Amino acid sequence: MSYYFQPLTRKAAALLFFLSLGGSAAAQQAPATIRLSAEDAQRGHNGHQHNFYFLPPGVTGDNYQNAGFFGQKLRPYLAGNQDALNHLGDYKRQKTLFLANRILAVGAVAVYGQQVFAAGKFPQYFGDAQKVAAGVFAASLISTVFINRSTNEHLQRAVQSYNAGKGQGALWHRLQPSAVGFGSTATGQPLLALRWNLR
Repeated sequence: MSYYFQPLTRKAAALLFFLSLGGSAAAQQAPATIRLSAEDAQRGHNGHQHNFYFLPPGVTGDNYQNAGFFGQKLRPYLAGNQDALNHLGDYKRQKTLFLANRILAVGAVAVYGQQVFAAGKFPQYFGDAQKVAAGVFAASLISTVFINRSTNEHLQRAVQSYNAGKGQGALWHRLQPSAVGFGSTATGQPLLALRWNLR
């Protein structure tokens, strides 16, 4: 019995040695993940709508890059990950709505201001056109809350999806079975049943 145990122990020790060498080499390299700046990583619901800053994969230090208003400078790094690109597309959609909403609000204020002296000699502050402009402005303010609610989270999810695909568990996610259960053979022997979805 010790004869079979000894070669197994030597092989296991050799395997652990090579894995530790690989782990120390990987620890010395820059991470292959995208990292957001500390402030941007903490943005939550209804956070401010400034551009995000990120470190590209393989870059260390504090040389953060601007992701752009629509996250367009982040897109080349996410090119191979469809889930991350979908979240980035959602971020772009929300930023487009945000921009259109701002233009609508400024237009409503401009129409209201133009109508103050349009009636004639005396200023008019609540004419029919001004009522419409005030209603549009109020609707714009209210819709801002709903637009901004999860805009920042879409970009954060894009980065998280990319990093999940590049992390140490990436191989497990690709090999993970889609269903696990028990089955039986024709003779009644129990079996563990695994099923994978091919992509």
